[in-house]
Amino acid sequence: MDSMKKEVPYITLGQFLKVNDYVSSGGEAKHLIHTFSIQVNGEDDNRRGRKLYPGDVVVVNGNSHIIE
Repeated sequence: MDSMKKEVPYITLGQFLKVNDYVSSGGEAKHLIHTFSIQVNGEDDNRRGRKLYPGDVVVVNGNSHIIE
């Protein structure tokens, strides 16, 4: 039987912070997300569940990232 991997077309802001080593866990992201200066596509946003899609520009504490 073949297994199929479902790719999700987005990543959440909380997952993004974890993958990029701003936090070490999802729980830490939940508690610390409001301590970061975060902009998504030029707008302030601190919602952990914010969906980020390819091409979105995320700036965390002055460090710019482009979602691929």
